[in-house]
Amino acid sequence: MAKPPSTRKKATSATSSDDTPPDDQDLEENPATATITVTAVEIPELTEQEISDRLNLERKVERAFFEAGKALMELRDRRLYRSIHRTFEEYCRDRFGYTHRRVNYLIAGSVVFDNIATGTNCSQNEGVDETGTNCSQNEEADETGTNCSQNEEADKTRPNPSRILPTNEGQVRPLAQLEPQQQVEVWQRAVQEAGGKVPSARIVTDVVQRIMERTKVPNTYQIGEVCQILVKDNPELRGKGGCWAIVSAVNDFSCTLRMWDGEYGVGLQHMKSFNYLPAECEQMREICDRINRLRENENLEEAARAVLKHLGELKQPYLTGVEEKLLMLLESEYGVRIIL
Repeated sequence: MAKPPSTRKKATSATSSDDTPPDDQDLEENPATATITVTAVEIPELTEQEISDRLNLERKVERAFFEAGKALMELRDRRLYRSIHRTFEEYCRDRFGYTHRRVNYLIAGSVVFDNIATGTNCSQNEGVDETGTNCSQNEEADETGTNCSQNEEADKTRPNPSRILPTNEGQVRPLAQLEPQQQVEVWQRAVQEAGGKVPSARIVTDVVQRIMERTKVPNTYQIGEVCQILVKDNPELRGKGGCWAIVSAVNDFSCTLRMWDGEYGVGLQHMKSFNYLPAECEQMREICDRINRLRENENLEEAARAVLKHLGELKQPYLTGVEEKLLMLLESEYGVRIIL
């Protein structure tokens, strides 16, 4: 009788007719009379507990970069590094070997992962045959945000496309420029194009680019224009809401902005023009240049940094009398030549 379909077989080593492992010399001397048999060994299927354990471990692997980003965000927000390092950037570099950019990518990636996990529900996927998800909105969501009761009866040995989550930060990086709802939709489309598997960063990028092309809004910003930062859900811009920034490069869907503490790539949805006059824009560019020259000094003290931070958060295109004196004092103290 044939074995059930769920039973797999594995070949063991060859044996002679008397079940004694054949000697190489015997095979050479009597090649015609040697008899070789194969014994089938059943490999049992996973138990319910083993399947549950596997799914839990897979979820931990999926959430690895998400947990790292969440932990970094809490370390930063609670300033838990303050007893051993002056800045969060120095702490991450010394403790983890992470650059400032890498930290921002992980934090932003964790936000996108969270949006995808909590946004993957049946109300968004209802009627989409490609994902196999078609459920009521009122069913209780599981911890990944997928609230399909029919999934409880699904074959647990196969991945459910509606529950496929990112496994590394690079896969979600292209989504950071989108709104949370768009992130969910683009990710689900990318999963479909990957055949129900975790899509590569290239597939996600291709989907994002196609959507951006269909909804392309002309970038009307000009180099040298002064803009206001709109943080929204971009963790890289945290603490910079309302601050000024100067456009240094114009791209299709974003601009490179020069701020008091460096340059940032910012999507159009995170920018708003101050509509300053040309002369006012020129004044802000001069202030920005002076602040950045001071920041290059390795011996800059915390008090000086605090002053520069204040000037980097101005809501007007000029310095008051006191602010101008403070800036000139720092330039004199640190030997920075004023270039006007």
